[in-house]
Amino acid sequence: MDNKQIDNDEISLKDLIQKGNEWYSYLLSKWKFVFLAGIIGAGFGLMYSISKKPVYKATLSFALEDEKSGGGLGNALGLASTLGFDLGGNGGSIFSGSNLTELFKSRSMVEKTLLSPVKVNGKIISLAEMYIQNSNWREKWNDSQKLTTIEFLPNSNRKFFSREQDSILGKMYEDLSKKWLTVEQRDKKVSIINIDVSSTSELFAKYFCEALAKEVSDFYIATKSKKARMNMSILQHQTDSIRGELNGAIIGVAVANDNTFNLNPALNVRRTPSARRQVDVQANTAILTELVKQSELAKVTLRKETPLIQIIDKPILPLYKERFGKIKGVLLGGSLAVFLTILSLILKRILNGLLE
Repeated sequence: MDNKQIDNDEISLKDLIQKGNEWYSYLLSKWKFVFLAGIIGAGFGLMYSISKKPVYKATLSFALEDEKSGGGLGNALGLASTLGFDLGGNGGSIFSGSNLTELFKSRSMVEKTLLSPVKVNGKIISLAEMYIQNSNWREKWNDSQKLTTIEFLPNSNRKFFSREQDSILGKMYEDLSKKWLTVEQRDKKVSIINIDVSSTSELFAKYFCEALAKEVSDFYIATKSKKARMNMSILQHQTDSIRGELNGAIIGVAVANDNTFNLNPALNVRRTPSARRQVDVQANTAILTELVKQSELAKVTLRKETPLIQIIDKPILPLYKERFGKIKGVLLGGSLAVFLTILSLILKRILNGLLE
């Protein structure tokens, strides 16, 4: 039994070596065909590398201030809350961490950025128009009368766009968000966010990266400080109103005193308007004093709630350029062609063997 098993194993190994030699001889006999396919593949790879436009990458990084407790200011805000005054307190954390990075890739922010004005060749156009020019879309729109008349003016009102304009902006947003725009916070412990914009146009990558950072920064600051700004505005309005009332009451006291000048001391009823005005002056003075305190506290709160966004690095020309090299194209094209040719020869021989 053992000898037979050994013989079968030896026969199987001999058959395997023999089959390998047969395949090697077969493929070696086709070396001219394989070599020609490799040359053709290398040529296609070279042509692809020449026609492939280089991709430019613009990178912008910025830091956000850390949200920390306000110390004595926090205690003052708590005391004001117990007295019924809502001074904002905390702007919340709706844009912290990953939420902030997603804000950069939101459709509203990207579309606002695309409608931002830029100066190209001495002419002010929108980034959307610049994107259309770089993508050569207008050449494809020559057959459509509706599309040829479409124009995206800088800072145009998004609400009045046509269906075609909405569709074009949607296509731009899809391309940018999925292919060319990357926003990431490399370390969760460090509040530094990097924006990477890639494009075949060096100027578009730079302009879009900077404009997107500005749009999101303005929106972020306005949203974070919105509640504190509203409260400060309300307190300022109340302060101005009470100040006007106080000035009117002071004038009223002076008028009443003039009317009672050299009045008979026995006629006290005639002094009532003056007394009432003095009470109004005292009450308005007390209210105004408290409102001024709260207004100043609200200003401090607004400064605290307004986040600090510090840009660390801006994209500087010339940008980093990625291109498909000629050597890389030749090697990849030739290797792929050789591999596919050998695979097709193997499959063809196996198929012929099955048919026979």
